[in-house]
Amino acid sequence: MILYLHGFRSSPRSFKTRVVADRMKALGRGNELICPQLPASPKQAMELALSLVERYPANELAVIGSSLGGFYATWLAERLGCRAALLNPAVNPLKDLEKHVGVTTAWHSDEPFEFKREYIDELAALRIARITRPERYYLLAATGDEVLDYRDMVAHYQGAQQHVIEGSDHAIPEFAQYVDEVLAFCGMEAPR
Repeated sequence: MILYLHGFRSSPRSFKTRVVADRMKALGRGNELICPQLPASPKQAMELALSLVERYPANELAVIGSSLGGFYATWLAERLGCRAALLNPAVNPLKDLEKHVGVTTAWHSDEPFEFKREYIDELAALRIARITRPERYYLLAATGDEVLDYRDMVAHYQGAQQHVIEGSDHAIPEFAQYVDEVLAFCGMEAPR
């Protein structure tokens, strides 16, 4: 089973989520993907994620997280002992999200999106200073990420399997080229 966690203000309709969903359907494994709409509250987002995967043993579960979803995926991997594939993950969103406190809209709709000041403290409670088992992680990072510094990602996930893309950007528009690599790490090998 794969749990996909989207990024800040994003949704299950994001580009990378759709690429993963389409590829899993093509592999005949579309029913093995869970991709919830995450609430703005980090605490509520992790409560939701835990409730969706609590019945799966760690060896049957992988989490894919993009941007802030990568931060969440790291917390889940440390808590549950499962694998995590991280796509341009936020390493320390505390420094970046303070400026987003307030009401705006979600990326894929006109729905209001409120990020409250207390959510910064909720993020702090989820921060993993150092991963414990690097072999449990796969990092896909783009040197051209305009939102997050790929060097922070590479340092934080030292010892993990890493694929650093020269150039690209935060959205990884060529993600379809890498999706099989990500899914293979998660235990979803393409048939030979």
